[in-house]
Amino acid sequence: MNEILEKIKAYELILIHRHKNPDPDAIGSQAGLRAILRENFPEKRIYAVGYDEPTLTYLAEMDLIELREDEKYLSIVCDTANTPRIDDDRYKNADFLIKIDHHPNDDAYGDLLLVEPERSSASEIVADFAFETGLKLNAEAARLLYAGIIGDTGRFLYPATSPNTLKVASKLAEFPFDRPALGREMSSFDMKVARLQGFVYENMEVSEKGAARVLLTQEILKKFDLRDAETSSIVSTPGNIRGVESWAIFVEQADGHFRVRMRSKVKPINEIAKRHDGGGHALASGANSYSLEENQQIWQELQDNLE
Repeated sequence: MNEILEKIKAYELILIHRHKNPDPDAIGSQAGLRAILRENFPEKRIYAVGYDEPTLTYLAEMDLIELREDEKYLSIVCDTANTPRIDDDRYKNADFLIKIDHHPNDDAYGDLLLVEPERSSASEIVADFAFETGLKLNAEAARLLYAGIIGDTGRFLYPATSPNTLKVASKLAEFPFDRPALGREMSSFDMKVARLQGFVYENMEVSEKGAARVLLTQEILKKFDLRDAETSSIVSTPGNIRGVESWAIFVEQADGHFRVRMRSKVKPINEIAKRHDGGGHALASGANSYSLEENQQIWQELQDNLE
C-alpha cells in the first residue's frame, strides 16, 4: 500500500479504470479512489474513465478526457481480474500500471499489484488503503466505498463478509452521507425488471440435486425492454429459493453467444467458469457459452458439481 501511495505521489496525471459492464463495487472502488485522491492531491489531474452505465450513474459518472500523445500518466485498475475486461484501453499506454483487485489473481497484469482474493470487495481494499496510509476521506468517498461493499456482499450476507469488512463499513458509516437513501436506491428497480423477476421464478428449472437455470433469449429481453446490464439485478433471485444451491442464468447476447452468470451458496463454481471462457470468485463467477450445446454442458457440470 505504501508503494502504491509513493507511485501516486510521483505522477501528476492519473487514470482510474474498472471492468466493463460495471457493478456497484467496480464503480464504488474506482470513483471512491478518485474522490480520495482528489481530496488529498487537489493539484493533480485525476480521472475515472470508462463507459457510463445508465443504471449506476446515481453512484458516479465518468470523466470524458483527451490526452496528448506525449503525456506520461499512471493507470490504476480497480476490481478487474483480467485485461480483456478493463474498460478504456488507455491503460495500455500508461507509464506505470497498478492493479487493485479481490478476484483470484489468474491474470497477474500490472507493474504493481495489490490483490487480496479473501476480501469482500475491491471497495474494502481501497478503503483500507486510505486508512492504512493516512489519506483523508470525505463523505463522497465513504458513500461510494460503502456502496461497493454492500453491493458485493449482498448487504453483508455473502460468505466473503469478514469481521474486517464490517469494521471498514462501520468506519465509512461515520461519514455524513444518507445511508438509508443509498440503500433504497441500490435495492430499487424498474417495473420491467420486476416483471422479469416474475418470469425467472415462473420459468426456472430446478434439478433434484439443487441446481437451477434460466435462459433469457434476445426475444425475452426485447419483450421486457431490457438491456443485458439490467438483468444483473435478478442474478441472486434463484438463490432465494430454499433447496437451490447453485444456479446459472444464460443471457443471449446480440451476436448470438451467451453470457453466463453463475452463483453458488457453498460449492465453488469458478473452475466450471474457467473451462468456459470465464472465471471469478469461488461462489460468484461468469462464463461465456457459444452454443445451446455448450449451455447444456455447463448445466450438466453445475449439477455434477453438487454431487
